[in-house]
Amino acid sequence: MTAPGAEGWKPRVVALDIDGTLLKWIEGQGATHEEVAPAVYDAVNRAYAEGAHIVLASGRSPHGMTRVADLLDLPRDGDERLWIVASNGSVILRYPPVDVVHEETFDAREAVHAILERHPSALVAVEERGVGYRLNDHFPPGELTGDMIVTPVEELVAQPVSRVIIRDPASTAEDFVQLGRELGLHGTSYVVGWTAWLDLAPVGVSKASGLSYVVDQLGLEPSDVLAIGDGRNDIEMLEWAGRGVAMGQSPDEVKEIAD
Repeated sequence: MTAPGAEGWKPRVVALDIDGTLLKWIEGQGATHEEVAPAVYDAVNRAYAEGAHIVLASGRSPHGMTRVADLLDLPRDGDERLWIVASNGSVILRYPPVDVVHEETFDAREAVHAILERHPSALVAVEERGVGYRLNDHFPPGELTGDMIVTPVEELVAQPVSRVIIRDPASTAEDFVQLGRELGLHGTSYVVGWTAWLDLAPVGVSKASGLSYVVDQLGLEPSDVLAIGDGRNDIEMLEWAGRGVAMGQSPDEVKEIAD
């Protein structure tokens, strides 16, 4: 067997982050241009034509990912449905049509309340499957997609959820990195985004765990996977894959673990 990254190695699975990888960030904003550059489109479709399984892996909700598959014109008519790892690994689906095949949930109440004690004006959102988000107040323009349903925080976390987004436009990403260290956030996994954005998920859930589920279903191994990403939520995925590639704009801690 050819080792990942060695001459002659071809990935059987190509796992792709979306924001900052397939799509370019809008300068100075927590949003991306909703278009795939021609060179990126061609590269992805060449891998697909050579038989690789293309798996989209993102912190986005399912409805925010399917349109990216459409931009890539995947899958082709008559081909197997795509595998999509959504919500940082909490939700696994096939597309088209949207068919959730696996989901992890958790009780987010304690973690959310602990964060709001430190950041009482923080924005909180949970996914409303197939619709958009339920949130305590509106996020900066372009950061979330779909319909926005304003809901009290107590109702947002009253039932187990697959993912919670915490956003504080008055803080920085470094503030949230420190917050995570100080609070510990027991009972949850968390990852800090490019801005003061914190994703909460069930313990042990990440893009890597989601991809592991997909690869098991395909009868393949992590050594068969090429993963590409740019954010802190890609670290586990890049470490887990046979070959992990970080985008040039990635934070140093992401570049350090990439191959």
